[in-house]
Amino acid sequence: MSTPPFLTLPASARSARLDTVRGEFAALRARPQAGPVRGTALLLPGFTGSKEDFIGRLEPLALAGLQVLAVDQRGQFETGGPDDEAAYSLEALALDLRAVTEAVSGEGPVHLLGHSFGGYVVREAVLRAAAEGGRLPWDSLTLMGTGAGRVCATEAGRAELLVSVLPPVMELEAVWQAMRELDRSSGKAPVADPQIADFLHRRWLANVPAALRVTGRQLTMEPDRVDALAEVELPMLVVSGEHDYAWPVPEQAEMAERLGVRHIAVPGAGHSPNAERPADTAAALAGFWLAIS
Repeated sequence: MSTPPFLTLPASARSARLDTVRGEFAALRARPQAGPVRGTALLLPGFTGSKEDFIGRLEPLALAGLQVLAVDQRGQFETGGPDDEAAYSLEALALDLRAVTEAVSGEGPVHLLGHSFGGYVVREAVLRAAAEGGRLPWDSLTLMGTGAGRVCATEAGRAELLVSVLPPVMELEAVWQAMRELDRSSGKAPVADPQIADFLHRRWLANVPAALRVTGRQLTMEPDRVDALAEVELPMLVVSGEHDYAWPVPEQAEMAERLGVRHIAVPGAGHSPNAERPADTAAALAGFWLAIS
């Protein structure tokens, strides 16, 4: 679970509701306050995450001249969704992403980024669009804190345990309290900022259980599709924290090598460099994106 560094939106950003052909999606939108827009970055969070995971990157990317759109996927936090597991398959989430892309007023190149489970979704969307032929609706793809296939064995075990106790077995509040007790027993320090701690609690309770079940299972079974992605003609980048635990950093570096692209390991970051080292991550991304015309 990513923990945002703060919750107050910068002056360049605002909350938004995106109206698409597949329904409304909650988003955070930032724009440069001076100078031309040099491109649009579309950011997808991972499992149990939300658009706020990218809040620390909004201002630096806007200052670099980019319009930024961070979106809650269907079933996450403020987007919501039905109690129907079919709505959260990778195919359905990829179709959602395509609809969001079409609803974005793209100014300049459109850059797509998926973090963690969001990496599965952006990969699925790109592969589906490439199979259709014609020009892709995105000008680059960044995979952040994600891997070639399923998560590591330890994280897969945690995901399986979580899925096994989700509603109707236990209510989300009871699951939350159990997760906090596990953190305490393992010596993990609690979130110090009470506002952020309250946000994390509210965000967890806002998840649609069906979405958590489907996406949690997907983390444990996603196949390696890197070879298929390598056939797509699209500028790509792989980014990780230097201490990622969900997919080992060497595995992510190997994925970049198979794709024939650069791998950037953000110093001092773990699984969520976007939240843990937002300025350094934004600088790396802006350098990649602004080089694409």
